[in-house]
Amino acid sequence: MIVSIPLVLNRRRPPTVIMKKKTSSSSSLLPPLSARHVFWFGWKLVIALSISLCLLALLRLQYYSSQESDDDDLSRSSSSSSSSSSRFTPRRSRISNVPFQGPPKVAFLFLARRNLPLDFLWGTFFENADVANFSIHVHSEPGFVFDESTTRSAFFYNRQLTNSIKVGWGEVSMIQAERLLLGAALADPANQRFVLLSDSCVPLYNFSYIYSYLMASPRSFVDSFLDLDKKEGRYTPKMSPVIPKIKWRKGSQWISLVRSHAEVVVDDEVIFPVFKKFCKRRPPIDVSKGKQNSKLQKQHNCIPDEHYVQTLFAMNDLDGELEKRMVTYSLWNETVTNMENKGWHPMTFNYANAGPQQIKRIKDIISVYYENEHRREWCSNNSTRVPCFLFARKFSRGGAMHLLSGGVLGPFDASVLLDTQP
Repeated sequence: MIVSIPLVLNRRRPPTVIMKKKTSSSSSLLPPLSARHVFWFGWKLVIALSISLCLLALLRLQYYSSQESDDDDLSRSSSSSSSSSSRFTPRRSRISNVPFQGPPKVAFLFLARRNLPLDFLWGTFFENADVANFSIHVHSEPGFVFDESTTRSAFFYNRQLTNSIKVGWGEVSMIQAERLLLGAALADPANQRFVLLSDSCVPLYNFSYIYSYLMASPRSFVDSFLDLDKKEGRYTPKMSPVIPKIKWRKGSQWISLVRSHAEVVVDDEVIFPVFKKFCKRRPPIDVSKGKQNSKLQKQHNCIPDEHYVQTLFAMNDLDGELEKRMVTYSLWNETVTNMENKGWHPMTFNYANAGPQQIKRIKDIISVYYENEHRREWCSNNSTRVPCFLFARKFSRGGAMHLLSGGVLGPFDASVLLDTQP
């Protein structure tokens, strides 16, 4: 705002009235301003300067407030990559400590490509449970609906998310889908444990055992360890200072969380944007692209779902609240041939290798060795030694049928498999 102040000066007389007589040089000067004019001129100048200074201060305040808001997401962690002792402060949950009535629930969160090919097995699992003790949420492709025409089990009817997204393997959309599942499950205050499962996962015990196992532990089960693979180098310095290298972690995406930790994942507005920008999977080899393929293979390679939750919890100093292991078993095929074919993948359990002896070997595992940290994690639950795994993957339909036939999950009606494949 510019204030225009008129200057009031004594005007010269018209030339016709100027007396033409010889005077000294000082007689040609303007007559002096009156005291009243000088006073008013000074007063108006003071007012104009005061208004201008106020406007300038207001504009500077708006500018710095805007800058502070824009930089807020990138300034909550340590101010430098070496300051590992500084604490990251997340936004507090809007839905924490909501009271509920009745028994606490386990939320089973299925991350599916489309349908659930092992729904017949999970149907048997849930039939032997009290419906007040669990909830089901499924992230499938957008628009897919679970009903009598797409699933064999009524437990999955209309359990799909309505806000699902298109998910790509090894892309940030994978952790977006996980966050959507956790967000949907947190809407029910009774959900106190949250288990993330793939569409090829199977339970290794009946519902009662798994429910008691999860509820007995005040900790989350999160496979988390230091990522020391310098050759692969999934961490990039571009993530600093928001994510210092000392806080970078790796592990399996198949996690089991207590409610407070699930809220940390859903409430995160700082670490996820960094992953979205800097943690991207390198494109698979495509010889048809020739020289362009060679250029693509030099790009930084990062698999978001193997690092996000682990790094987020490390940033929140939650390592001490975790059982740093997973409860879902995978048998990894780490052969050179498999590595050349896009990467390592778990071996699939089919009918032949999913018999009672193979399942017993998995259930008898009581420790996990982490070579990167030279650490053996003895599996415990609330300071009591327990078997490590409650679930396993990847199972084919034949492998799931063999597991059911052993009666591990309870009585099984094989006639459900005679229905048309959804």
